[in-house]
Amino acid sequence: MDSEIAVDFSPVFKIYKSGRIERLMGEAKVPPSSTPQNGVVSKDVVYSPDDNLSVRIFLPEKAAETGDNKLPLLVYFHGGGFVIETAFSPTYHSFLTAAVSASDCVAVSVDYRRAPEHPIPASYDDSWTALKWVFTHIAGSGSEDWLNKHADFSKVYLAGDSAGANIAHHMAMRAAKEKLSSGLDESSSGISGMILVHPYFWSKTPLDEKETKDVLLRSKIEAFWKMASPNNKDGPDDPWLNVVQSESSDVSGLGCGKVLVMVAEKDALCRQGWGYAAKLEKSGWKGEVELVESEGEDHVFHLMKPDCDKALEAMHKFSGFIKGD
Repeated sequence: MDSEIAVDFSPVFKIYKSGRIERLMGEAKVPPSSTPQNGVVSKDVVYSPDDNLSVRIFLPEKAAETGDNKLPLLVYFHGGGFVIETAFSPTYHSFLTAAVSASDCVAVSVDYRRAPEHPIPASYDDSWTALKWVFTHIAGSGSEDWLNKHADFSKVYLAGDSAGANIAHHMAMRAAKEKLSSGLDESSSGISGMILVHPYFWSKTPLDEKETKDVLLRSKIEAFWKMASPNNKDGPDDPWLNVVQSESSDVSGLGCGKVLVMVAEKDALCRQGWGYAAKLEKSGWKGEVELVESEGEDHVFHLMKPDCDKALEAMHKFSGFIKGD
């Protein structure tokens, strides 16, 4: 019967024996706003008609009013363990509105198909399709006027939190190997920089002595990956997830010039963020990496309590990276 529960991951989701998933959070959606919110307007645009997938584009109201001034372009991938949340949730609409206001940039927030209905690598494939769609505007002749008129393709930044940070990393790796646009110079990936906020990287074996050994907590983190990628044989050591410890994960070819890694002290994923920054530094990658830790805070605290002092500090760092401060 459809009422029989196979996996109870309350208060996040439940999966029934029929295969149906009931998401208990992250399902609310808010419309884009043509009326300025915090000085920012937004709209939704389809990037993949075949799968009916859209992005939400955010633009400072003053840019919309003043014409063709070019602004840095932020491409953002939402978190949620590949299972919950969307680009249209109140949480991410509010965050991107605040980020665009603080950064004076154009932002494209990517919605992608979620697991378990669409297992890994669907989220990566969709994100790559969205990124390629964004780059069809590099010559100012794409389908979306806001990107044609206002996006500065010499200043493109990828960012995401949690699972979205994982996606951002893999997009920057792929951009170094596959051309996003024929309009790019041969030596350029098209990506200037990347911000990873509380990135969801993991491995079966703890990264170091400071990473949690709590069996229940580790199993919960790994359960999300099992939901997202049920058919893989490596579990949490899958190279998509085990970016830091896996010898097969060579980050030296990362396709951007600078990286900001943001971690939270009490987050179980914190040490993975530290490990990622250290791995980049040791890899021979030619860029610059900076790591910032929010003391006393937990995973994605800035989304849960965006007005607290530490969240405001994090936003200042996030926006400063995009503005080049």
